[in-house]
Amino acid sequence: MSAISSIELYTILKGKLGENETKALIEYIESKVDKTFDKEKSILATKVDLSEMKAEIIKWMFIFWIGQIAVLLALVYFKG
Repeated sequence: MSAISSIELYTILKGKLGENETKALIEYIESKVDKTFDKEKSILATKVDLSEMKAEIIKWMFIFWIGQIAVLLALVYFKG
C-alpha cells in the first residue's frame, strides 16, 4: 500500500466532492489525526526516557551483582 499526500487526496476528491467539501474533509481528517497523536504521545518513549531507564537498569544490575558476591563469599567463608 503506497502513501498518499494530502495534495494527491485533494486532487482525487475535488472532482467528486467539490472544492469546499474536499477542503473540509481533509481539514477534518488532519485534525482527527493531530488529536489522536496528542492523546497518545504520552505513552511514547523519548530518548531521554530510554537513557534514564538504561541508567536505572545498570544501577540495579550492580546492586544485584554485589548482593550475589556477598552471598557467595559468605557461603565460602562459613562452609570452609
